[in-house]
Amino acid sequence: MQELKEKLFGDLDFQSLLSKKDFKEDSVREVIILPILKELGYNEANIVRSKTLQHPFLKVGSNKNIPIKLIPDYLLMIEKNCAWVLDAKAPSENIDDFNHIEQVYSYSTHPEIRSTYFALCNGLEFSLYRRESTNKPILRFHLNEMEYHWESLKRYLSPNSFQVGKNFVYDTYSSRAQTEFDYANRPLLDEIPVKKQQAKRHFGVHGYFTKHTWNVVAEYIKNFTKPGDLVLDPYGGSGVTAIEAMMNNRKAINIDINPMAVFIVEASVAPVILSELSDTFLKVKEEYEKKEPKTKKAIAEALKTYPYPKGFKLPKGSDVDTIEKLFSRKQLAQLAVLKSIILKVKNKNIRKSLLLAFSSTITKINLTYHNSSSRDENAGNAAPFAYYRYRVAKEEIDLNVSNTFETKYKKVFAAKREMQYYINEKKISDINILKGSATDLKGISKESVDYIYTDPPYGKKIPYLDLSVMWNSWLDLKVTKEDYSLEAIEDGKMDKSKEEYNKLISESIREMYRVLKFDRWLSFVFAHKDPEFWHLIVETAEGCGFEYMGASPQKNGQTSFKKRQNPFTVLSGQLILNFRKVHNPKAIMKANLGMDIAQVVMQTIEGIIAKFNGATIEQINDELIIKGLELGFLDLLKKEYSDLTPILLENFDYHEDSEIFTIKKDTRFKTHIDVKLRIRYYLISYLRRMEREKKNPHFDELVLYILPLLKNGITPENQTILSVLEDIAERVGKDNWRLKQVGQISLF
Repeated sequence: MQELKEKLFGDLDFQSLLSKKDFKEDSVREVIILPILKELGYNEANIVRSKTLQHPFLKVGSNKNIPIKLIPDYLLMIEKNCAWVLDAKAPSENIDDFNHIEQVYSYSTHPEIRSTYFALCNGLEFSLYRRESTNKPILRFHLNEMEYHWESLKRYLSPNSFQVGKNFVYDTYSSRAQTEFDYANRPLLDEIPVKKQQAKRHFGVHGYFTKHTWNVVAEYIKNFTKPGDLVLDPYGGSGVTAIEAMMNNRKAINIDINPMAVFIVEASVAPVILSELSDTFLKVKEEYEKKEPKTKKAIAEALKTYPYPKGFKLPKGSDVDTIEKLFSRKQLAQLAVLKSIILKVKNKNIRKSLLLAFSSTITKINLTYHNSSSRDENAGNAAPFAYYRYRVAKEEIDLNVSNTFETKYKKVFAAKREMQYYINEKKISDINILKGSATDLKGISKESVDYIYTDPPYGKKIPYLDLSVMWNSWLDLKVTKEDYSLEAIEDGKMDKSKEEYNKLISESIREMYRVLKFDRWLSFVFAHKDPEFWHLIVETAEGCGFEYMGASPQKNGQTSFKKRQNPFTVLSGQLILNFRKVHNPKAIMKANLGMDIAQVVMQTIEGIIAKFNGATIEQINDELIIKGLELGFLDLLKKEYSDLTPILLENFDYHEDSEIFTIKKDTRFKTHIDVKLRIRYYLISYLRRMEREKKNPHFDELVLYILPLLKNGITPENQTILSVLEDIAERVGKDNWRLKQVGQISLF
């Protein structure tokens, strides 16, 4: 590496620079900085010198109408966006001076720049900062020791170290069997059809405030891991991630700070002999029905004899102040009797299983229970799950405790029967269920986890610990002051600020990075309406060393009218952000707000149409939300493209029966789309047309049709066209072709 320093600076003596009076800022630029930039891979087209910017806020003059001018020494450009900013100082200047740091920071945050990094160099030292963190440089070194820091500098600042969000590329994973599992090159998943109530292990066992869609989680686990791998969910909730990992022959760690959530998972997977569970339930039910207090006298006696929770304070906004007021005297007495009988069961796992059914019974036997107006009285829910507060119902629903408990027991029994092959006495050691904070995964070794799928709390929406008081108190589960302090929410019992919430989420991402192996993936469910939170997640993840690989829209199975009316302000479902832990991560560049947004919009529309061989307006909206979030111009999208219909109808063909937009017949893509993706689109379109005409075109015909449509990009080799063709079509005779069978591929 000594040769590198000589290549860059010749025989320059850094120690003598301070004594050279004529070696000033301009010398630093040409003698020191320019060779570094060229060696990093920048050419003159990428280097913008001394661009004049107007300060976006500050003005001077007697009438405050003269904008202050900002002139950064170097802007380093990639794909018309600024990747980083560099300012030169004379050797006599201290690059740690806060005024210098503040000056370059103001360049990097300027609306016309919005760079990921900013740097300072005085000819003796070099310091590099991420835009969102100015208190400490991410890289700082003496140029005399360049050889020790060059690889790190390249990792952060070479042109190959940056990306502009998710790209649409040709993907052969869907059509070609994988001979070897490659962790580093997993495909991003397209939207997965939701199967909400088809898994007995999740549906009906026990309510919770949020639940992942089980089959979506399962598909992500299977995509990013192999059997035997370790899957972690540090915001585990009711355990969907952990249970689906086990059901697919993986190992699992489930962590949550809420003891109610931990109990639900532990009790759900506790292995039992089903016949013993059934026999014990019948004995418990029989004893309860003998002791059930029904008269006023019996209820009063039961309340004296059997313990029940009282005095526990309910969160602000509740209709009553303490827990016992959430129940009628009859409900308290009957629940207390039932619990006392269950606690006498000697077998620990059976006792837990019956307590799970009991806890689920509490969800219906309380004064906050609201029945469903469209279904029978047993189809309602407790207010904490339905309204996220303790709202007492206008009318008490007097459900039979014994019948409700039996219904819940049957759900638990069905779940255990469904899971028994994968989660049993032999395999229970493969799942680790922990009460703890996602901000401190102290029980997990560094680089020991193969995959993380998690859905964190979002801001003020759900104060989980506050709303779990009813269940935690009945189950004798303790919630500490420390639990409340570490819970990643806004507001709540401890009135946490947005900044405190952001800090806790950031700490949890750093811990996830620590425990994940290299070349492994983190999938982070994003369901927040605030774009700032998107950038908090992405920038924190990048700051740790994750590389953002792209987001995938994931619907909840419903089409929202509100979404259609407000395409860029309402998420239809969720977005799943995918990161990979790599040694040399690329950073996302934000678009400067002076760029041609229309070009980005058109490229995104054409990209999603090419990927899916035609796209609905909702698919297009979702991809534009992702691109707007990635590049930081979602607000401009809201302003300039409140209705996409005119631009879509003008530039694309619309098929009313399927509500799908496609590229106009026999026309080219107007923007740059991955060449193989374009080839695939044109081939499917043409072969579908030939199919309707009952023709099987020859390979030469296909080539002659496609080549004129590809002239706005690189002309591909015939072999490239053939490789794509073999994925989507099959030979007929010697060299004629037709699309693969229906179900394997579709255009619209």
